[in-house]
Amino acid sequence: MNIANLKILQQDRLPTKKRMDERPHWIVILPYPFETSNPGKIPYASVLIKRREQSGRQEADSEPLTTDLPNAIGSRVTYACLGSGLEAFKLLTLARKLVAVHYQHKANDIGIAISGFDTVETERIAEAIISAACAAYAEMPGYKSKKDKPLVLKKLELYGLKTRHGFKRALAEANGNAMARYLSMLPSNKLTPSDYLKHVRKLAKEYRWKLEFYDIAALKRKKAGAFLAVVQGSPTQDAGIVRLQYQPGTTSRRGKVVLVGKGICYDTGGTNLKPANHMFGMHEDMQGSAVALGTFMALTRLKVNFPVECWLALAMNHIGPKAYKPNDVITALDGTTIEIVHTDAEGRMVLADTLAMASKTKPKLLIDYATLTGACIYSLGTAYSGVFTNKDEYIPTLIEAGKDSGERVWPFPMDEDYDKALQSKIADIKQCSLESGSDHIHAARFLQRFVKGGVPWIHIDLSSSNRKGGLAHIPTDTTGFGIRYTLNLLLDKKI
Repeated sequence: MNIANLKILQQDRLPTKKRMDERPHWIVILPYPFETSNPGKIPYASVLIKRREQSGRQEADSEPLTTDLPNAIGSRVTYACLGSGLEAFKLLTLARKLVAVHYQHKANDIGIAISGFDTVETERIAEAIISAACAAYAEMPGYKSKKDKPLVLKKLELYGLKTRHGFKRALAEANGNAMARYLSMLPSNKLTPSDYLKHVRKLAKEYRWKLEFYDIAALKRKKAGAFLAVVQGSPTQDAGIVRLQYQPGTTSRRGKVVLVGKGICYDTGGTNLKPANHMFGMHEDMQGSAVALGTFMALTRLKVNFPVECWLALAMNHIGPKAYKPNDVITALDGTTIEIVHTDAEGRMVLADTLAMASKTKPKLLIDYATLTGACIYSLGTAYSGVFTNKDEYIPTLIEAGKDSGERVWPFPMDEDYDKALQSKIADIKQCSLESGSDHIHAARFLQRFVKGGVPWIHIDLSSSNRKGGLAHIPTDTTGFGIRYTLNLLLDKKI
C-alpha cells in the first residue's frame, strides 16, 4: 500500500522563502475575504493573490488555482481561498482537486501551508488535504501488461499547525478505505470467497484478530437456509460467514459494536439473470463487506477501548441447475420461512442469517453495510447513501454524522405498514416485492426481522459505493463509502 510508510511532518511556523524555493510542490490555503488574513506571512502570497485576482475570481473558491512560483525551480502550487465554516463535503471535494494536480505531476513530497484561520479550522483543512492525498496515492489493482511504476507518497510537510495526535485517525481511515477500495476493485476471478478468506486470514494474523469461519457444513448444521439458498447454485462450495473479534487492551464500560457486511463476490442475478448493462460491475457487490472490514481495521489501528466484531457474508450468486428459484420456500436460521420472489435479491438473504447470528452475541450496536438495492440509487442518486434504523432517536445523529464526516446519508421510513408488500400466502414472509419504488424500505424491513433481542441496529444501503469521477476526497469511481462516516458516528457522536 503506497501510503503505509507516509511521513507527516508538522511545523507550527509558516515556511520561509528559502524553504518554498527548495520544494517543487505546494498546496497553499488562505482565507477569503483577504482583509481577515495576513497573506504577507506566507512567501509569494502577494503573487498568488494577484494571480487569483487576474483570473477574475470574486468569491471563496470551490476550484483551486494552479500556478508556478517565480523561483528557480518553478514550484508548482495549487492554491485556494476559503470562506469560514466550509461544510465537510465541499472541503473534501476541494482537497481532492488540490491534490490531483500534484499526483498528475508525480509528486512524492508535498508541502502544505495554511494561514489566517483559527486552530480548529486549520486542523479541519489540514485533515481534509491529508485524507485526499492518502486517497489519491493509495495503490489500486491493475492488470495491464505494461505497468506504470506505482506512485509513492513519501512525505507531507504541514506548515502553520502542530498537533499531538499526528493525524493518526486520518491515516487509519485512509488505510481502511484504501483496503476496501482495493478489494472491491479486484475482478471476481481474483476475489472468490476462498480468495477473500485468504486476504482476511492474512489481516487477522497481522492485527491479531480472533477469526472463525462458518463454512457450508457448519451453516448446514446451524440450518442457515437463507444463506445456503443463495450459494446452492455455486459450482465451488467455498462460501461462508467470517467472524472477526477485536478486544481492547484496557477495559471499558462501553458495550460491543458489531459490523456486518454483504460480501457477494459476484452477482449474476441467479435464475432472474441480470441484463448485461446491470451485470457489468457486479464484482463490486461485495463492497459492503469491504467497508465493514476497512472500518474494523481502522478501529483496530486506533486501538479503541471497546470490543468490536466484524461479520462478513462471503458468497457468489451464480446461475446453474441447482440455483434457487422464485416460489421456493426456504427456512432461515431463526426458523423464519421465506418465499423466494426474485433471486437477484440475494443480498438480504445472506445478510438475514448473518444478522441473526451476529445479534445473538448481544452487541450494544449493530451496523450493517450492503450494496443492496437499486431503489436506493433511484431515490438518492450516488452522492448520498441510504440509512435505516430501528431507533428513531438515532436519526438526527445519523444525519449529523454524514454532514460532519463528508460522507452524507439520508434516512428512510421504517413503518410497519410497509410489511404489507412482504406478506406471503404460503410462508412467514416474502423475500421482496415485485412492486417497484420502495424496495430499499422493504429490504430494510425484511432485514430488521432478523436482528434479535432488541439490539440497536443501523443499516446502510450503499447507493454511493460507486460514483463516476469519485466522491468527496476519493478520486476513484469506487468510493469505499462508510468508513469515515462510521468512525465519526462511533468516536465523535459516541452513538
